[in-house]
Amino acid sequence: MIKTRDKFSSLGFVVAAAGSAIGLGNIWKFPYITFANGGGSFVLIYLIAIALIGLPIMLAEILMGRRSQQSPVTAFLYFSKDVAGGKLWSGVGFLGVAAGLVILSYYSVVAGWTVYYFGKCVQWSVSGFNETIASSLGTEFGSFLGNGPMQVLFHAIFMSLTVGIVISGIKGGIERVTKLLLPILMVILSLLCVVAMFTPGFGEAIRFLFHVGPIHTEAVLEAVGHSFFTLSLGMGALITYGSYLGRKQSIPRDALMICVLDTVIALMACVVMFSIIFSVPEAERATTFTKSATILFTTLPRMFYSLPGGVIIAPVFYLLVAFAALTSTISLLEVVASFLIDKLGWTRKKAALIAGGTIFSSGVLVALSLGANETLSTWAPFGERDAGVFGVLDYFASNWMLPVGGLLTAVFVGWFLDSKLTRDELEEGHGMFKLYGLWRFLLRYVCPVAICWIIIAVIGGRAFN
Repeated sequence: MIKTRDKFSSLGFVVAAAGSAIGLGNIWKFPYITFANGGGSFVLIYLIAIALIGLPIMLAEILMGRRSQQSPVTAFLYFSKDVAGGKLWSGVGFLGVAAGLVILSYYSVVAGWTVYYFGKCVQWSVSGFNETIASSLGTEFGSFLGNGPMQVLFHAIFMSLTVGIVISGIKGGIERVTKLLLPILMVILSLLCVVAMFTPGFGEAIRFLFHVGPIHTEAVLEAVGHSFFTLSLGMGALITYGSYLGRKQSIPRDALMICVLDTVIALMACVVMFSIIFSVPEAERATTFTKSATILFTTLPRMFYSLPGGVIIAPVFYLLVAFAALTSTISLLEVVASFLIDKLGWTRKKAALIAGGTIFSSGVLVALSLGANETLSTWAPFGERDAGVFGVLDYFASNWMLPVGGLLTAVFVGWFLDSKLTRDELEEGHGMFKLYGLWRFLLRYVCPVAICWIIIAVIGGRAFN
C-alpha cells in the first residue's frame, strides 16, 4: 500500500529539484572546466550530453519516485517484486543513500568556505582591500584550510542550517527555503552579469564561451561526465524529490525546466567569471585560472576588487555561491533522512538530527584532512592525486558511487520495468508523450554506453572530482 506523503506545489518541485542540481558545480566547477576545455566547443558538447544522457536518466529517477511514493531503497523494492534480481535491486537504492551521506560529509566542508569568504569580503569591503592583502590570498587560504577548528566551525554552521531546513519538512522547509533562495540566486547572478557587461573582458568572454572550435576527445569525456554529475543523478535525490511530486504535474515538462535552469545558471556563471578573468593580463590569467579550481578563493577576490564597485560585487558573489551550495546540501540530507523515515519509520525530526549528526561527525574527519592532521591529510589509498580523507571520499563518490548508481538505474528502468508502466507514468499529468520511444532508446542504449565510457576512463586512470 502506498502511504500518503507530503507534496511539493507545482512550482515547488521544479524549484527544489533545480536547487538540488544547482550548486558549487555550476558556479565553481563548470566555468573552470569550460575554460580548460576550449569554451564554446565544450559548451556545445555539454548541451548535447545533457539532452542525450542527463535528461533521460532524470526522467527515469523522477518517475520511479512518483510512482512508488518512496525514497530510493524502498522505491527499488517497490518495483523489483516481479523482475529478475528481485530485492537485490534495492542495493542500488542503498548505494544512492550512501552516496548522499558521503558527498554531504565533504560538500558541507567546502560550502563552509563560502560562508567564511563572504565574511572576509564584507570585512575587506569595509576596512579596505590593498595590495598586501591581494598578495597574501594564497597563503591565507592555505592557512585557513590547515586551521582545524575553523574548518570544523564553518562545517558545523552549514550542517546546522541544512538540518534545520530538512526538519521543517517538505512544504514548510525545503520548498519554502528553495523558493526564496533560487530567485535570490537568479537576481544576484543577473546583476553580476550586468556588471560583467561593463568589464574590459566581456566581449572576449562571450566570444570564448560561444565560439565553436576544434573538439577534442578529452573535452567530450569531460562534458559527458559533468552532464551526469551536475544534475544530481545517481544519488537518489531525484527519486526522493519525485516521491513528493503530485499526480497532476508533468514529469517531462518539469525535468526539462530543471535542466534548462541548471544550464542557464552555469552559463551565466561563466559570463561573470570569464568577463573578470579576461579583464586581467593574459600572463596573469594563464598562471592563475588554469592552475587550480581554488581560484575561487585565491584569485577571484583580487580580480573583484580591481573592478569598479568591487566592494559590493565581491561579498555578493560569495553570498550567491553559499546560497547555491545550501540548495544542494538540503537535497543530499533529504535523501538520507527520507530513507530513515521510510525504512525505519522514524519521525522527520529524529531522522534529520541523526542523519545530520552522523554526516557532521564524518565531515569532521574531512575538515581535519586539509592540513590540520597529517595522518588524515596524507591518507592515499587511490594514489597521491586524491590524498587525504577529503580527496579519497570525493574520488570514490564521484568516480564510482554516482556512475554505478546512474548506470544501474538506467538499466533497471530501461530494461526491467514494463514499458506500459513507464509510459503511463510519464504521460500522467502530461498527456501523450510523443518522445517516449526516443527516451526509452536513449535510456536503454545511449546512457549505459556513455556511463560505461566514464567508468572505463576511471579504470584507466581518469578522475572526475
